[in-house]
This record gives sequence, structure tokens and C-alpha cells, in this order.
Amino acid sequence: MRIPTPTGRDTPPPPGVHVVEDGVEVCVYGGHADGIDICLFDEGDTTGASEQRVSLVERAHGWWYGRIHGVGVGQRYGVRAAGPWRPDLGLRYNEAKLLLDPYARAIEGEVSLRPEIYAHRVGPDLVGDTFVIDDRDSAGAVPRCVVVDERFDWGSDAPPRRPWTDSVIYETHVRNLTMRLPGVPEPLRGTYAAMGHPATTDYLLRLGVTAVELLPIHAFTSEAHLVQRGLRNHWGYNTLGFFAPHGAYAHARDPQGRLDEVKSMVKELHRVGIEVILDVVYNHTCEQSADGCTLSLRGLDNRAYYRLDARGVDIDVTGCGNTVDLRHAVVCRMVLDSLRYWVEQVHVDGFRFDLAVALARGRTHDFDPDHPFLVALRTDPVLTQVKLIAEPWDVGIGGWRTGDFPPPIVEWNDRFRDTARNFWLGDVARDTADQPGYGVRDLGTRLAGSADLFWARDRGPTASVNFVAAHDGFTIADLTMYNTKHNADNGEGNRDGTTDNRSWNHGTEGPSNDPRVQAQRQRTMRNLLGTVLLATGVPMINAGDEFGRTQRGNNNTYCQDNDLSWFSWHLQPWQNDLLETTRYLTRLRRDHPVLRQRRFFTGRPQHADGSTDLAWYDADGHLMSARDWEDPRTRTVQMYLDGAAVGGIGVLIVFHGGARDRDIALPQPPGATAYRLVWDSAYSRPQGRGPVLQIGATSTVERVTASSMRVYRVADPT
Repeated sequence: MRIPTPTGRDTPPPPGVHVVEDGVEVCVYGGHADGIDICLFDEGDTTGASEQRVSLVERAHGWWYGRIHGVGVGQRYGVRAAGPWRPDLGLRYNEAKLLLDPYARAIEGEVSLRPEIYAHRVGPDLVGDTFVIDDRDSAGAVPRCVVVDERFDWGSDAPPRRPWTDSVIYETHVRNLTMRLPGVPEPLRGTYAAMGHPATTDYLLRLGVTAVELLPIHAFTSEAHLVQRGLRNHWGYNTLGFFAPHGAYAHARDPQGRLDEVKSMVKELHRVGIEVILDVVYNHTCEQSADGCTLSLRGLDNRAYYRLDARGVDIDVTGCGNTVDLRHAVVCRMVLDSLRYWVEQVHVDGFRFDLAVALARGRTHDFDPDHPFLVALRTDPVLTQVKLIAEPWDVGIGGWRTGDFPPPIVEWNDRFRDTARNFWLGDVARDTADQPGYGVRDLGTRLAGSADLFWARDRGPTASVNFVAAHDGFTIADLTMYNTKHNADNGEGNRDGTTDNRSWNHGTEGPSNDPRVQAQRQRTMRNLLGTVLLATGVPMINAGDEFGRTQRGNNNTYCQDNDLSWFSWHLQPWQNDLLETTRYLTRLRRDHPVLRQRRFFTGRPQHADGSTDLAWYDADGHLMSARDWEDPRTRTVQMYLDGAAVGGIGVLIVFHGGARDRDIALPQPPGATAYRLVWDSAYSRPQGRGPVLQIGATSTVERVTASSMRVYRVADPT
């Protein structure tokens, strides 16, 4: 048995395992533990036969630490914790269970779904008594941590530092995007190396996105219920380790190579000016509730790491069995350390926090905008320099908190999503039947940056991440094809996934060969994309929506690592047209500063001629009245953005959500004497600029297609 060398420290060293001269320095938190062992394994040993245990003898403030000589890069290891088995108090120590170091930079191997990985006694069906301890050793059924070399040749790499106003976010999945992408070599497909390949980066550049938001790449595993149905977790929202990359996404097979591959991916994306944002899941872990497995945090200190009630039962506001407790200083530090690690060592440019409300519930379990974790994010000298995006809800009481996060955190705007869907889908369907809808009041608010949500707390419109589709839910194409979800492939009797889709199948459920239905659906897709990319705020595209990808009505493909999720690049002509439309819209946004406002519009006169930074007009070219805004049958609104306010050219955007063609009169705002049409969603493919239209004493009337958008640029009348 190895004997650790005392560090001579009065306070603990940095958590985790770090290479030092002649060995490694180790530090693990186990505040209620009676002892912590570091378990060393030979490379290739999956049974545990080579295990050597090193007991950590130094302790301070709940941390156990020491130095182990003769250990270095490449060492496989795990942790065992001894302590009380008191489930009634939330203490579930079991020395028979090999645990992962929460700070491990690399994890090798898979979790084998066997009874041994449970700290309590379970049968072959993995069901048992959570109060009865299990003495079977788990070393042969769990992964190993691996010591890695953090050094990497970054060369001249530098973060792109894109301003929020110039950002276009592309939410994607490493495997889905690249599994079949032409130009990516077959062996690399579905990997980090593929994400950094020129075929991928060229596609992203042509699309006009400035940042990729990657679904979780932290090490994760599959839930028991999925494995039992012959499925596996595909999205990654089931975290196993907060510091280690997911091994299955790497082309490299060795742990060091996998970490270096992630860094190379970031370096290549930075080289072409694209930022990397990670979707991170700190709200829960793969250990699920007390009847779940014991792989790491639960075995080290269940009472510290998880939110428990007085009976030691998990308080679950995530819907995943447990909630990581960031009220505890050590846990809060772990999350902050993880974030800083990915920024400083892996050079990522930001984070999207899954179920962010769960991270900021205080002592009374209510959401607290001044929660210590949020305060730390707002004051940390490293993290304040990167993009921070909140998913502003969880499934607990009072869990919907859109607009309540403090700066510099920005938020996914679900109100924008719902409003855009209502206007272009549900309300058009209602208008087809001559029924009133929601009107345009909420639409106007969302298009102008959602000041009702983000004006407070010294925030601007860039606090709103605008989207109409994301990874969870229907794709844009499916929003136009299905009235209800079709999730039978998930094996849950179609009970999973949201029922609040706000979709419209345009009269036929699923694919249609009717040219009229197809044309309507494609125009609706263009409307949805145009609304996202031209509205004030930060646009986010759900990957594949740019060419109308379908998931055949499945709105919860979290367990579909197959053709349902992987992109098909054999595009039909209409898909190529939609792709070109999306590219055109991102260029339109880039070329017009008035579409990229940093501050909320005031509506007050900006110049002596009486012009305002923002003005709203009805279909007849008159300023919108209060009655117009409140009328649920109003289906047309014109949004005039005065470019002079930002040193650019003015833009008029016409939103016609009616089910029938109609005439509109172009407005005559002060300072505008002519328009030029630059985009019409009625066209399957961008047509370029139209003729100059003079506006003067008489109204300039244009015929607009049912359920369509138009964009006019203020033009020189000469």
C-alpha cells in the first residue's frame, strides 16, 4: 500500500488531482466522511484486480488531501469514501462503491448498468430498498478517472469576443450536425474533430452564424429506463462529470487525445471567427434520486451536494430525480471552478445554463436573483468576460422566471417563441376559419426587444435570446406539419415531450404531396426564420431549421441517436431555397445596424422632422391606434425602424398574418421618401432588390401575399 506524503498545508490545495514534482497532489471533499481513499488502477484494468488504495490522512474544512509519489499523467484512478450509512439523514456512504472524482479532467470507460453500482440493495430489475446497504464492489462496473496533461499548443488562439449585437447563435449537436456532412471524412463524423473540420466551419461561415451553442459535451451516461428499453441518452442532459469531455464524441480513443481533440475543435472554430458556447447541466446529475445509482457526488457527501428535505429525501425541481445544491459553498465553488476551467484551459466563449432557476433557489427554495452563485457569476473576473445564457425556468414551484435574471446574464425568451408561433401558426389557422386570434400587441413587444421583460435591472434588448425552435420541441418544419407530437419511438407511450406545441399542420397531419399545402408550409417556415433573424435581440437558430429538417413529429428526440436526429444533407430543391433564404436573412441583419439595436427604442422624436426611432403602422399606412393594438382580429402591422438613430439606413418590415392576400399602404414616416423591397417571404428564394417605390402625397399601395413578411429598405428617391 502506498503511503501519502503530507503536504504541510494548513488549508487544502486545489480540488482534484494535479501533477506536481514527483507525483500528484490530491484533494477531495467529503464533509461527513470518516475516510477517503484514492484507488489506483493499471491501464486496461476494468475489473479492479490491480487496485491499490491510498488513504488521505490530511483533513481541513471537510477536504481530504495529500501527495502521492510515483503517480503522473495517464494514471487511472477512482475514489472510495467511508462514513455513516444513515439514509434517514441523507448520508449514504458505502466504501464498496468506487466513485469518480468530481474534478476529474478525463473519464475512461462506461457505466455498466448492474446492481453493483447502487449503494443500496437492488435486484436484477434494479429496484430495491433504499435503506438497505449493498456490499458488492462496483469497481468492475464503473469508469475510471484519468490524470491528464493540461498543456496544449494554442498558438495564436484568441477569443473572437463577438458583441451581443452582432451575434447569431446556432444551437447544434456534435453528432447530429456532422454524422453525414459531406466533406467530413467518414472516420471523423460525429466527433469533435468533425466540428472543427473545414467542411463544418465553411458551412457555418456561409450560413452567417457567429457562435455554435453545443448541446452538452460534459461526460454523461444513460438513464436506467432508457437502457432497459434498448435506447440511450443522446442529448447529454445526464451529467457524469463537470470537468471531463464526453468520450463518445471523440475520434481519439485515449483520454488525453480526447481532451486535446476538444481543444483543437475550439481552436479551429476560433480560427474562422466562430465562438463556442457550451450547454451545461449543473442543476442535476446522472445519479438521479435516492433509488438511483451511486457514482460520485452521492457517495462523497450526499447531504452537501444535493438538495434534501429533513428526511434526507431529494428535493427535485429538475424533473430528473435530484437537484445539485448550490447553496452549499463547496458545491458552488465546484460549479464555478468547472466554468473557469472550460474558459481558461479549453478556451470556450460562454455557457447556456440548463434549468438555470434551479441553480439560484435560496434557503427558502424560492428563486433569488441575488443568490450567491449569480453574484459570483456577475463578479468573477474570468466569467464576466464570456457569454452567459440562462434557460430561465425549472419544473419547481414558481419555476418560470423569464426576465428575472440579473445582468450580464441573458435569457432564452420563451415568450418570443410562443408569440411568434401564435402569430404565424395558430392565428393564421384561426383566421382561415374567420376566428379572432391573439392580435399583434404581444408580437410588437417581442419584435422590439421585449422591454416588458428586460427593461428592468439595467438590461437592454440583447438580454433576449430570440428563438422559435430549439433542441427540445418541434423543428420549424414540424411546426408546420404536425398538430400533435408523435413520440412513439421513445417507448413512453407518447407521454413524454410537451403538449404545448402551438403548431399547425396546414390541414394535413404529416407529409403532404399537395402543392398548395407544401407552399403554405414553406412560406410559414420563411416567416418564422425571418421573425427570429430580423427582430431586435439576439437570434438563435435551431440547427437544421435553416433547411427545414424534420424529426417526423417527434418533439423529444433525447434518446434517438439515429437517422431521426442525424441531419440528412440530401436536400430537396425547396430545402436549398430555404437554406439560401436563411443565409440571405443573416446577411440582411449584418448589413443593417438598425436591426441590431443595443438599447430599447423610445418612440420619442429623434430629429426636427418629428421622426422617431421606432414607429408602428397599420395596413392602411396610418399610425397604430390603441384600438388596433387591442383588436384580436388585427392581422397586419408595419414596423418602421429609423436607421438615423444608429447611423444606418431605415428599414420597414411588414408582418401580414392574415389567411388571405391583401393590399397595404406603405407608411410615410418623416424623412423617408422612397422604399426598395429587399425581401419577400412569398418568394421561395430571395429575388434581390426590387424597384424604388416613391412615397409622397398619395399612398403607395402594395399587394402582399397571405401569411407573409416583407422587408423594405429606405431608398434614395433618385
